[in-house]
Amino acid sequence: MKRTSTSPSVRSLSRASSIRPTKTGASGPSLSPRSTCPPPSASRAPLAAPGRTSSPVSRRGRTSSTPTPRGRTFSSTGGSEGDVYSVSSRFLAAIAESGPLATEVVLFRTDGRVERLEHTGGSVTVDRGQAVRRTCSVTLADTALIPRTPTDRLSVYGATLRISRGVQYSDGSTELVPLGVFRVDSVAGDVDEGPVTISGKSLEAVVADDKFTAPYRASGTAVAAVTTLIQSSIPAASVINRATDAAIGPRTWDIEGDRWAAVAEIAAAIGAEVYADPDGDFVIAEFPDLLTTTPVWTIAAGEGGAYVSASRGMTADKVYNGVLARGENTETNVAPVSSLVVDNDPTSPTYWSGPFGHRPAFYTSSTLTTTGACTAAATLKLRAAAAPNASADISSLPNPALEPGDVIRVLYPDGTKELHQVQSFTVPLDVGGDFTIATISAKEDS
Repeated sequence: MKRTSTSPSVRSLSRASSIRPTKTGASGPSLSPRSTCPPPSASRAPLAAPGRTSSPVSRRGRTSSTPTPRGRTFSSTGGSEGDVYSVSSRFLAAIAESGPLATEVVLFRTDGRVERLEHTGGSVTVDRGQAVRRTCSVTLADTALIPRTPTDRLSVYGATLRISRGVQYSDGSTELVPLGVFRVDSVAGDVDEGPVTISGKSLEAVVADDKFTAPYRASGTAVAAVTTLIQSSIPAASVINRATDAAIGPRTWDIEGDRWAAVAEIAAAIGAEVYADPDGDFVIAEFPDLLTTTPVWTIAAGEGGAYVSASRGMTADKVYNGVLARGENTETNVAPVSSLVVDNDPTSPTYWSGPFGHRPAFYTSSTLTTTGACTAAATLKLRAAAAPNASADISSLPNPALEPGDVIRVLYPDGTKELHQVQSFTVPLDVGGDFTIATISAKEDS
């Protein structure tokens, strides 16, 4: 997989030490991906040792002050621009052919050392509906890795994993796609026979666990406020903005308040959500619109296609076709503001003026001080509230490059074509694992 990065950066899971890996080009141990075939003679680019980078980087991390395009397309060119992911043309072909699997699990220890873990299986689950978007489970055969003291290799006191999956080609080369950077939360197993299981969560969990110990007041612009909240918990975190920034109304959270919930509320004021991406960067971005987003992958039935099976359904339960967002901030003496955003597409089954009727949802935040902010927040909430009316589970050959919000095209065995928006999926780390993509909305494709 190709990835462009203007400046690698090291991140920290504590205020004292940096243990987040750099992306490319730094010095460190050379590790080769695990494969179901004999390992290739050429290893991957060397990994960066914790605390080291290939170019000067601020210890406060990186923040992009200008909106950047939403980051990833699956193209056949293999080209990249800015923060855009791409995979080579033969990567997608290898997926459809169910070629040899390559996986990699890299451990970043609390003592600064980096090593690849030999693993027997596991999975990574990615779910936009969860505050912590990514979770992992990795199985190992080596029972010596079960920790007995806080200083052992697999420490639950700050160690992290970087997990990747991809394909190995006939020439011995590999192409890997990152699946996430995970805090190690638990390690357990039979001390005599194994296996050993590691469980971890992506970096949103670090921020969420850092509850406020004093009243916290946020003000200024949304991007600055979100960045400050994240970097107060992870000082070297990179925060990438892909949304349009705007001022927010002052908002104070009480002691014991959830820092990640505060991040989400502030981002909603500019119609955006925040998540940790597969590289461990925090991204502020609008949720893609199914009606205007270009499909990133086609799942086709038949020879050369990745389609396995599908189930589909519709429900009106907890489906809304309008959102009224309201804001009132007594601290700034701003008069109450509001905006009602409805499904105004006459071709939509949840059309506001159609037979579905009016089913509004409501959202209130003191960060909303203008009608524009209310409109942005209501639009974000409406996309999520209207989407579940049509859902599907698409089983296909695994594609580790997918992300929640991606739009995919499905070509069914009967020739029917539909566009679906990805909500969640689980990527197996072993051969033969199931790969089911849960989608939250669908429409016919012309």
